[in-house]
Amino acid sequence: MKLATIENGTPDGALVVVSADGSRHLPAAIATLQAAIESWETSEPALRALGARLDSGEGESTDGLAFAAPLPRAWQWLDGSAYRSHGELMETLFGTEPPPAGRPLMYQGLSHQFLSATADVPLPREEDGIDFEGEFGVITDFVPMGVTPEQALGHIKLLVQINDWSLRALAPVEMKTGFGWIHAKPACSVAPFAVTPEVLGDAWREGRVHLPLAVDWNGERFGNAEGGAMEFGFHELVAHAASTRSLCAGTIIGSGTVSNSNFREIGSSCIAERRGIEMLDEGKPRTGFMHFGDTVRMEARLRDGGLLFGAIDQKVVKG
Repeated sequence: MKLATIENGTPDGALVVVSADGSRHLPAAIATLQAAIESWETSEPALRALGARLDSGEGESTDGLAFAAPLPRAWQWLDGSAYRSHGELMETLFGTEPPPAGRPLMYQGLSHQFLSATADVPLPREEDGIDFEGEFGVITDFVPMGVTPEQALGHIKLLVQINDWSLRALAPVEMKTGFGWIHAKPACSVAPFAVTPEVLGDAWREGRVHLPLAVDWNGERFGNAEGGAMEFGFHELVAHAASTRSLCAGTIIGSGTVSNSNFREIGSSCIAERRGIEMLDEGKPRTGFMHFGDTVRMEARLRDGGLLFGAIDQKVVKG
């Protein structure tokens, strides 16, 4: 099942169910995705019934619809850093120590706003080191405190694709405080469609999205890393987050930058990672960060070529 939110002048938009190919939609009886995820046990059957109608050919065209992020605002956004190859390159770039073994990295970020997949991204200064970060993410229903990873898997109701914008020149300053990011992490962007796990078929297993995330910067391929290389699966990230507190329905948890150990061949999902590779290979970074007017496109496709989450396709502009 594929869900989306269309802009309607309200902060949370209007929930629709979308056909598998993204070309048709039907409005949901429940107003918003947040309301649906809070009552998932009762709302899911009705949403799936709309999906079955779409499968039979019903529905209106999605042409001309303005899609918001699936959750234009959320109660909670927690971002992990679950790809060890990415972590090692960041340690090279920023001169930081590796995390304790067996413990996922995670921070709590801005959640009152998620940008649509096609919105221009206003940022204040190029010299802040504007960077994209291609990620996968999950949306949970209510998660009780103390769940095991196996139990947590059942609380993952939807999968999403995220661009976690970063301002790299500001990150090291905030990292030294030990209190987390405020300036270095503006609002994330999210691809238009949130999908239930079975849509991925066997590409969803072990709490991981086993598909590549294609990233293009200014129209040129920058990376195509496979999502399945997470050191910790999403179920383990959910359990980590819920260790000492419950998670509200509508919590979004990100994978961190999708990265593979063969990064020299497959490319990267963020600029900072490429700069880390250049430091390893050449002794210093030479790739600059983004300029105003630059574009980034991200998309994940099923093995049969079907577009899964829709595409993130954005331009950075002076804010």
